[in-house]
Amino acid sequence: MFTFFKRSGAYIPDFSGIGCDMHSHLIPGIDDGAKDMEDSLQLIRGLVDLGYHKLITTPHVLSDYYPNTPATIGEGFQAVQAELRRQDMTLEFRAAAEYLMDEHFTDLLETDQPLLTLKDKMVLVELSFAVPAINLKDTLFHIQLKGYQPVLAHPERYLYFGANKSWYDQLKDAGCLFQLNLLSLKGYYGKGSQELAQYLIKKKYVDLLGTDLHHQKHLENLRSARIEDAVKKLLDTGMIRNYTF
Repeated sequence: MFTFFKRSGAYIPDFSGIGCDMHSHLIPGIDDGAKDMEDSLQLIRGLVDLGYHKLITTPHVLSDYYPNTPATIGEGFQAVQAELRRQDMTLEFRAAAEYLMDEHFTDLLETDQPLLTLKDKMVLVELSFAVPAINLKDTLFHIQLKGYQPVLAHPERYLYFGANKSWYDQLKDAGCLFQLNLLSLKGYYGKGSQELAQYLIKKKYVDLLGTDLHHQKHLENLRSARIEDAVKKLLDTGMIRNYTF
């Protein structure tokens, strides 16, 4: 099912065809996402209103800014889950992480620290928005050597790839899955990201769709995005894997 429905006089997109949102920042106070429990619950309610029935939230793991661990993420997750139960909100809610591929991440791999995964051994990773990662392909190989499947978050937002799009071919050849941000389809992050999103769609490189929801502004833009046709076309390809979660 993928339609538009009317609620309280306003049209809201129904993303129930996607089913599971596998990229968001809903645990309060541990990264640049939800600020407190009330904020977290408002964002979760907003995603439910958009048709999602399962959420995998993915706090940042950045050693310099958000040095989260399975323990800090687990504690926050348990608090949110307890509040969802208290308010009789019935939906599947899980926690994984979004790892910046930096030296700290390499250390986690080398010391065999367990990574928080989206499903099975699928791990969500991101790059710096400013400069390409050094030895990127080596890091991806290292991830796989440890038995994980790398999922690159929002590849359309790394604008430096626009100057040499063959990087996308190389990353795909290296076994990396790509997760597209829905708001990139609207142009929320700028024309460059929107154009790269369309390029990835044309190349049939998009494997997963995520909201990357951080705050109310993201939610408001998702509600007004009018991207249902583009999402439906992606879902109709049968290549989008969200339903497998």
